[in-house]
Amino acid sequence: MQEVAHYLPIVTTVVATAFAVHLFLRFRERPTAMHYFWWAIGMGTYGMGTLTESLTTLLGWHPVLFRAWYITGALLGGAPLAQGSVYLHLSRRVAHRMTVGLSAVVAIASICVLLSPLDVGKAEAHRLSGNVLAWQWVRYFSPFVNLYAVVFLVGGAIVSALSYRRQRETYRRFVGNVLIAVGAVLPGIGGTATRLGHVEVLYVTELMGVVLIWFGYRFNVLPARSAV
Repeated sequence: MQEVAHYLPIVTTVVATAFAVHLFLRFRERPTAMHYFWWAIGMGTYGMGTLTESLTTLLGWHPVLFRAWYITGALLGGAPLAQGSVYLHLSRRVAHRMTVGLSAVVAIASICVLLSPLDVGKAEAHRLSGNVLAWQWVRYFSPFVNLYAVVFLVGGAIVSALSYRRQRETYRRFVGNVLIAVGAVLPGIGGTATRLGHVEVLYVTELMGVVLIWFGYRFNVLPARSAV
């Protein structure tokens, strides 16, 4: 069963890439809607993270794949999606300032990941884990970035869900935002499991997460009859 789970990131990559393309096309239609731009970037980095997992499954562990996985997955797996919610819910000026702050933190963390020596002896042939970082303190960046994602991506979805729950005509948006909140939480649960040595849980929750987020998005933007 564990070996089957190792192939799930391939499916997740396909789904995330298709979703990213859709979101970017929506942004092209509405260039001023910066939340679509950041959601497209976020789903793109989400797909890049699962792509590195897919390549590790197919080709085996490699230092380049590991570093790319940590940056795109642990640091950029949810933050750009959260930034989209920041642009949706907050003023443009505040969102710009928060973008600068978030970008600085992610840039510093990424440089540390690239510079950290790797304990190759802890690497496993077809599994990725942050345990191979010689500078283990670098891993403290990801909880901070993930907390940011939880507050604004999950929090934004919850706030929206609460605002829509009492009106029958907008109830589908309540359901959609609940799905988005649950989908956004799942990869975080998988990330915690990875820290405990169960990376297969992450692979499962990543796929479930992107599917739920896409379904939630459909409930929010499509007419009620089409939200299936």
